[in-house]
Amino acid sequence: MAFVAALFLSSLLTLSVSSPGHALSLNYYDKTCPDAEMIVANTVKTATSRDKTIKLLFDLTEKSQVWMSAFVDIHLNFDVCFGHPNGEHPDVNSGDSLLELVFIFPQGCDASVLLDSKGNNKAEKDGPPNGSLHAFYVIDSAKKQVEAICPGVVSCADILAFAARDAIVLSGGPTWDVPKGRKDGRTSKASETANLPSPLFNISQLQQSFSLRGLSMDDLAALLGAHTLGFAHCSSFESRINTNNVDPTINPTFAQSLRNICPIKNRAKNAGTTMDPSSTTFDNTHYKLILQQKGLFYSDQALLTHPKTKRLVYRFATSRKAFREAFVKSMIKMSSITGGQEVRKDCRVVN
Repeated sequence: MAFVAALFLSSLLTLSVSSPGHALSLNYYDKTCPDAEMIVANTVKTATSRDKTIKLLFDLTEKSQVWMSAFVDIHLNFDVCFGHPNGEHPDVNSGDSLLELVFIFPQGCDASVLLDSKGNNKAEKDGPPNGSLHAFYVIDSAKKQVEAICPGVVSCADILAFAARDAIVLSGGPTWDVPKGRKDGRTSKASETANLPSPLFNISQLQQSFSLRGLSMDDLAALLGAHTLGFAHCSSFESRINTNNVDPTINPTFAQSLRNICPIKNRAKNAGTTMDPSSTTFDNTHYKLILQQKGLFYSDQALLTHPKTKRLVYRFATSRKAFREAFVKSMIKMSSITGGQEVRKDCRVVN
């Protein structure tokens, strides 16, 4: 499930700063394909029961990381609409989630992250920050079933948005009505994943990155809560725990525990740690950890360096309800950034 969320987030995070897209609608498929959402929900549920790694949802953070990490794989949806300005891609993932897929679209939420590389063109899914994405088969399965009853009607971008929402719900998160009517993009370039926000960003860089996509400081604070789900490799936070230059914003005991997991020598190939102790459950633990100086990424702790986001961290840490409501509002806003041109018959290739 996490993978689905990550896919969606990934798509969102790679989003172009232009194209406002077209208006979406809650009843877009009511007459043309009323069973689409139910089919996707059942597919995601079945996949989750068979592959537990899909249940980590959202690595919105680096890969989408919307950063939001898998946001429950929110990572996925986040990545879809963002990008990485300085080209750095620390290895972060929220557990190979559907959310990750959602946030990886450089041209808006257009499912460009689902396209395969072809010829000399290296697609987004093969870019540096998306190497952990692996549950594309979940979206492929849902698309195949939807096409069987509604050929050429439901876009891959919408299926990905549905799946990200469903993945979050299965991880104990909130549900919401997904605006529909996105179109699928026709281009996908690995180079565009260089626009994703970095886990090393300070608050000014985060604010600028989100602002370019029409997202506010409120959205920033809420969406980073997706980091409550998933897993991060050592490369995404090791600069904070270097014994010669320890980040002063990290709890010393926590830093030492991370150094034990990520030793300079004899490190395991995939060494890393979960985003928080309840990394398969969508909750507000992430904010509580930030207040204890135990946020895994520098960008997480950076939320305490601005009055507005600091206030929201305290609010979300003490009110699960407030966090869930804010997250839903920001997810809808972010996933409404569109930019596609067609409805693909196969999510891996253009028509």
